[in-house]
Amino acid sequence: MVEHTGGEFVREMMQWHFSPETGSPFWLKRAGTLGFDPLTDVKDFDDLRLFPNVVDELRDVGVHELIPRGYGDGHGAAVYESGGTTGQPKRVMYAAEWQRRSVEWFSERLDSHGVPRNVDWLSAVPSGPHNVGAMAADTALSRGGVNFFIDLDPRWVKKLLAQGRTDVAGAYTDHLIEQVGYILAGQDVGVLFATPPLLERLAHHDDLVELVNRKVRAIIWGGTHMDADTRDLLRDEVFPDATFVGGYGGTMMLGTSVERPGLGRDEPCVFDSFAPYTTFRVVDPDTGEVVPYGERGQVLTHHMSRTALLVNNLERDYATRIAPVDGGFGDAVADVTPVASFGDTTVIEGVY
Repeated sequence: MVEHTGGEFVREMMQWHFSPETGSPFWLKRAGTLGFDPLTDVKDFDDLRLFPNVVDELRDVGVHELIPRGYGDGHGAAVYESGGTTGQPKRVMYAAEWQRRSVEWFSERLDSHGVPRNVDWLSAVPSGPHNVGAMAADTALSRGGVNFFIDLDPRWVKKLLAQGRTDVAGAYTDHLIEQVGYILAGQDVGVLFATPPLLERLAHHDDLVELVNRKVRAIIWGGTHMDADTRDLLRDEVFPDATFVGGYGGTMMLGTSVERPGLGRDEPCVFDSFAPYTTFRVVDPDTGEVVPYGERGQVLTHHMSRTALLVNNLERDYATRIAPVDGGFGDAVADVTPVASFGDTTVIEGVY
């Protein structure tokens, strides 16, 4: 873990991404258009507001342009894409180093919730171009288990819902639940990692609920939003015997945040980010100013690691601003909900 102050960390990241020896071709070219010098003008987290939000450029940029030169040929990078909720998918590169760090941090957070090790996982989350699937497989393996996937294409569901074809979308979701059922029935699954819509649909099948309650010791949810009432119902009444752990993340965050452990049953689900690499700010969408603690605003994310620099990204989510854990950077967030539209596009979540 990084032990620097925030300013030291930010300056270290500026040196990495804007030095010709280590920076990516994308940022080294983009530096000339910024109107400021990141190496001298960006000294702490507050100075990150100088940067434009470049995530929309990631729909078309050549992915090799995103790999920092400092890795040389040993980057081990993998390409991952966004879910396509607001248009053509955006692409990022995860260096192997960043994937390893993300998995280690995620696994440590699961330990803090008492999620068991040495058990197999069933992950009803997108794989293929979506990093959450790779995270699931790598985390299960690192914790002494294997991971079972179902075949899930979230973009197809979103397209169906956008066209008003809810009957076909429902049939596809039933198809996914059928695949989940095969694995639950035939394998010893100790951890279920699933999106909220799939957990809700699973709850309508008494036979599968019985299998989960008999076999599964922890349920990790994430990918789409879950309101507090649904969370309470699933956690306390439908799946009462499993540890329930939420995650909030996205491709442009290059990772996930995890529910804070030790919260009371009646407290909201608070998400802490992998700071200082990924940090949240909760801002007024009209002014860009940070809202007071306890107030709601739109989530702004910064990602700074050796693998990527993506700052000032306004997410398609609203949340309540919560103080970070002692010594943390940025904000924690609670009661995360989607915006109705984003960039003139209606937000459709579907199954992910």
